[in-house]
Order: sequence, then C-alpha cells, then structure tokens
Amino acid sequence: MQLSLNLLDGFSPGLKTEGGLRLIRDAVRRKWVQLTPEEYVRQALLHYFIHRMHYPAALIAVEKQIRYGSLIKRYDIVVYDRTHRPWLLAECKAPGIPLQQDTLHQLLQYHSSIPCPYWLLSNGVETCCADACDVHQIRWMDALPVFAV
Repeated sequence: MQLSLNLLDGFSPGLKTEGGLRLIRDAVRRKWVQLTPEEYVRQALLHYFIHRMHYPAALIAVEKQIRYGSLIKRYDIVVYDRTHRPWLLAECKAPGIPLQQDTLHQLLQYHSSIPCPYWLLSNGVETCCADACDVHQIRWMDALPVFAV
C-alpha cells in the first residue's frame, strides 16, 4: 500500500559543487556527500522525518554497515527509539527505480539483521510503510508512525 506522500515535492536541499562533484548536505551525518539520485531521496526522507514527523535527528543513523550472513551491507536509514533500539528501518531508491518485490526482499534481508517495529521503502515519489512485527503477514500502513517512544 502506497502512502500519499511525495517526498520530493517542495524539498530544496543545500547543494554545492566541489572538485567537479555535485554535493548535498546531510543534516544527520553533518557533512557534504556526493549527490546521486538515491542520495537525493535519502536526504528528502531525512528532511521529512526530522522536520515534518519530528523524529529526533540524534536518534537517526545513516548508511551504516551491517552483516548479512557472510556479506557486509549498508542500510540507508535506521531510526532508534529513546532506549536506542531500532524502531524504523528505511530503504531508499532513486526516483526512477520502482518499488517492487526485489526492493522489498532487500529490505527484509536488512530487517533480519536489524529487527524493528516498522520499515519503509521509498523512491521519493512512492513511499510504502509497514508494521514489521510479522514479516510473514505484511500490514501496510496508511501513514508514517508517530514517534512517541
């Protein structure tokens, strides 16, 4: 189930060019990172989390390594609850990448290493969020969860 939420609408991030590279300001990591279509979506989602949903920036982690079996992967975003347990896991894709079964499969792989109550998929234009308590029966949500934990 898709949320009626377009993260890219009205998003105007800090951008600059340095050394021939386009960079975007990451408010959580507090540094300039290379601008890619996926990074643009990640920054739009972070902006929405912090400024619209009031998720505490101090409880958000961006692009950290996790182990999945013998592989090292990087998740996009994890929002932690106030006791520092993973609360929401988000996977971002570039705007042209449709949210399909393989995208969901990737998120579920990460979820097996980082279990949490909610997970989210977004390409900026389409966003889906689910209650992740039972991965065998996905319960799609019609709004993002309110941060009250």
